[in-house]
Amino acid sequence: MTSGTETDPDWAASAPLWRAVQAFRLVTLLYAVGQQIASVSYYSNQRLSWFLIAIMVVWSGISAVLLSQWRIRHHPRVRTAVVIGDHVVVIALIFATRLVSNYDWYHHHQTLPTTLWAANAVVSAAILRGPLGGIASGLLIAGAVITARAQWDFDVWRDATLPVLISVGLALGLASNTARRAHAQLQRAVRLTAASEERERLAREVHDGVLQVLSYIKRRGDEIGGPTAELARRAGEQEVALRVLISEQGRRPDAGGAEEDLRPLLTAQATPSVFVSTPGEPVPLGRWAARELAAAVAAALANVVQHAGPGAKAYVLLEDTGDELIVSVRDDGPGIPPGRLAEAEGQGRMGVSRSIVGRVEALGGTAHLLFEAAPADDDEEGAGAEWEFRVPRSRRP
Repeated sequence: MTSGTETDPDWAASAPLWRAVQAFRLVTLLYAVGQQIASVSYYSNQRLSWFLIAIMVVWSGISAVLLSQWRIRHHPRVRTAVVIGDHVVVIALIFATRLVSNYDWYHHHQTLPTTLWAANAVVSAAILRGPLGGIASGLLIAGAVITARAQWDFDVWRDATLPVLISVGLALGLASNTARRAHAQLQRAVRLTAASEERERLAREVHDGVLQVLSYIKRRGDEIGGPTAELARRAGEQEVALRVLISEQGRRPDAGGAEEDLRPLLTAQATPSVFVSTPGEPVPLGRWAARELAAAVAAALANVVQHAGPGAKAYVLLEDTGDELIVSVRDDGPGIPPGRLAEAEGQGRMGVSRSIVGRVEALGGTAHLLFEAAPADDDEEGAGAEWEFRVPRSRRP
C-alpha cells in the first residue's frame, strides 16, 4: 500500500491525464451552466433545476480536487470511490431531468446535465480501468441518457450520444494504458541504468582492492615457490573467477535477438592461464557471427594447451574500432615452426585450417598468424605465437 507521501506507479503514469481531464471538466461545467441559463425558462420546476445545477457545480469541484491530488491517504482507493461517485451523481442528475421538465421537453432536448458534462464519468473510468472500463462506462451513461429521454426507438440509432461516449471511453482508455506501459518501460530503463552504474562502481572497488591483492599473492607465491606455489595457484584461480563474475554481471539475459554481446563469450574462456581483456562497453555482433568468432578463439586456445605445454599462458585481447573487430590470441609458448601449418594441411590435418581460419573467413574476415616462432638467435623461451582475427562490423550474417 502506498503511503500518503509517496507516489504509486499507477498514479505516476496517469497523473498528467488526471490533471488534464479536470480542465475538460471545468469547460464542460461552464457549458452545462450556459445551457441551463438558455433552457431554464422552458422548465416546469425552475427552482429545482437551479438546485440541481448547484449540486453539479459542487460535485465538479470536489471530484476535480480529489482526482488531481495524490497527497492524501490511500489515494488509489479515493480515486476509485470518486469515479464511482461520478457515475452515481451523473445518472441521478440525468433522471432528475424528468422532475424539472415535461415529456415534450426532455424527449427532444438534452438532459439537465448536458451529455458533454456527463462524459466526465466516462473519461474518469477510462483512465482508471483502461479501454474496457471506458467502454462499459460509455454504455452505462448512454443507456441512462436514452432511458431518461425515453428514446428507445428508432431515434437512438440517429443520436450521437452512444457512439460519442463509447469512442471517448475507448480512446482515453487506450491512452491511459499506453501511458502506463511507457512509464513502466521508463522505470525499467532507470533501474537498469542504476544497476549498471552500481556494478561499475563495485567493479572498480573490487579491482582496486581484492583483485590487486589476489594478483599480488599469485605473483609473490610464484616467485617464492615451494609450499606457497599452491597458494599462488589458488589465488590465481580466484582472481580469474572473480574477473569473470564481474564481467558476467553486465551481461543481459539472451532474449533471442539478432545481436549478442561478444565480450561474455570471450571472458567465459578465461582460466588461471588464459587472460582475457575486453572493452568496457558492449560489443554487439550478429548471434551466429559472435558464436563463430568465440569458437575460433576457443580453437586457438585449445592449440595453446596442446602444443605450448601446461605452463604456457595465453592472452586474448578484443578491440572494437567501429569498422571492424580485432581479436588477438597470443601465447608465451615455444611458437609454431615456419611452414608447420601448411605441412599439417598437406597431411590432411585440417584443425587449424577449418576451426580457426575457416571460421573467421566465413565471417568475411581474415585470420593471420603474425609470427610463427622465435628467431633462431633468441635464446629465451616463451616467444610464443600470436593469431590476429579481423572481422568487419558491416557484415551481419
